[in-house]
Amino acid sequence: MSRALLVLSSGVIRDRGIDWIKRAPTGTRIEFKGPRRSLDQNSKLWACLSDVASQLSWHGERLTTEEWKFLFLDALKRETKTVRSLDGLGVVNIGRSSSDLSKQEFCDLIEVIMAFGAGHGVIFHDQDSNSLPPPVADQPAARTSPTAGNNSETI
Repeated sequence: MSRALLVLSSGVIRDRGIDWIKRAPTGTRIEFKGPRRSLDQNSKLWACLSDVASQLSWHGERLTTEEWKFLFLDALKRETKTVRSLDGLGVVNIGRSSSDLSKQEFCDLIEVIMAFGAGHGVIFHDQDSNSLPPPVADQPAARTSPTAGNNSETI
């Protein structure tokens, strides 16, 4: 077996994992991860990111929800590392994806976003509400000048 994944959802599956471990050849790598995030957590994350992206600028620049996510993941010390691009003209973000976070790590990420937002005057909307601003994740980042007179807070 080159790769296998078991989610410990019953005694039978747990016993299967124990059997695999007993029969695994020396040098086999085993990784244990906590439970994956829930759909509610995922919805909460993107609702929070949408609120931050629609209400704040970062050093005079409007960021997409995806760009804000990378900033918050970096604050959580989980995601970002940059390296020079292959052509040497820029940098490329490499690192872990947020989809790899456990439920607890995801809770921690949402707490980082909420604390940052609270400290910067972000009004967070209920994720199930129709009052959410439209998501901006797929839109190119709108570039704004801090002197352009927009209503967003500039960090």
